[in-house]
Amino acid sequence: MEHSKQLSSEQPLRIDIVSDVVCPWCVIGYRQLAQALEQTNTKHEIHWHPFELNTNMPAEGQNLREHIMEKYGSSREESDASRARMNEAGREVGFEFNFNDDTRMHNTFNLHQLLHWADQQGRMHDLKQALFTAHFTNNRNISDNAVLADIAAEIVLDRSEALAVLEDQRFAKEVREAEQHWQQQGIQSVPAVIFNERHLVGGAQGVENYTQILKQLAEMSD
Repeated sequence: MEHSKQLSSEQPLRIDIVSDVVCPWCVIGYRQLAQALEQTNTKHEIHWHPFELNTNMPAEGQNLREHIMEKYGSSREESDASRARMNEAGREVGFEFNFNDDTRMHNTFNLHQLLHWADQQGRMHDLKQALFTAHFTNNRNISDNAVLADIAAEIVLDRSEALAVLEDQRFAKEVREAEQHWQQQGIQSVPAVIFNERHLVGGAQGVENYTQILKQLAEMSD
């Protein structure tokens, strides 16, 4: 959970975000929303929820370009154009993508279990951001449990406990149930942002659109 620093007696805006760490538009959309929240000085609390873009992804992952070509039938030129759009959108919100020919798509089920564990310590938001950076900026292998445990340790979570969580799969049931819950709510693509548990906004909307949405929600609550 992430809290704004604004001090107010008003009820904070609840924001649920269903996302996957290997979804580039999820980090772009979050960064856009974060800027809009800051610009509107909106008191808020963010709750992250799991979604797997590729539930059948093998444990070792797959080359990203190959994966996109297989899944969407994209040509290399289309893939390059898409990466250029993501790079530009990332730059606009201060996030760096480092795509290369070795960039991989990963299986994220274990990663979501680690996030669930971090949430119990009030650190899910921090770990989520660290994982976005590890994957997209630093091209680290987030299919590897040892790498995931290292990332947890880098934000001062207990590495040995993180590794144990991943190895014994203690939160597998909870993560599956959470994924199924959001699928049953009709979430089929991410990012999916739900404001006050009733207003669903899909995709990376841009700072201006998020700002307008926040202003409309503020008017509705007056």
